[in-house]
Amino acid sequence: MDPRSLWAWRQFLRAHSYVIRQLETDLEAEHHLPLASFDVLVQLAEAPDGALRMNELAEAVLLSRSGLTRLVDRLERDGLVARRSCPSDARGTLATLTPEGRKRLRAASRTHLAGVSKHVTSHFSPDELDVLANLLGRLDPHVSTPPPGGGCGQGV
Repeated sequence: MDPRSLWAWRQFLRAHSYVIRQLETDLEAEHHLPLASFDVLVQLAEAPDGALRMNELAEAVLLSRSGLTRLVDRLERDGLVARRSCPSDARGTLATLTPEGRKRLRAASRTHLAGVSKHVTSHFSPDELDVLANLLGRLDPHVSTPPPGGGCGQGV
């Protein structure tokens, strides 16, 4: 790997690590909610009927099935998520967002979005944000381009 590529890679890793740590710290301090738990609540809030099959949820939050099971167990104990049988497939289990989970997500979303602004988007002009989004979008061909104005925490 040439030095320029290695430098870009390291900058990407450092920036990612820094931002994730800051967002995690903010959510933990304000809401006692780990970033992974917040992510699960967001995925459920954005899903039809506030529910996803466990395997779909695991893919959406990039956790192993066992890791997701443990996380959903904790969220269920906290009353933020419930499990129910899949109506179209008795073998499947759905994770569903509870009213308490939606309430907690609404509160935490304000903190999260403020953190995203503080630690990421405020450092770039609108044109730079467009370039950044397009460049990063090249890294995952499965990510669709959202319309301007959408995003994390919207419609929660």
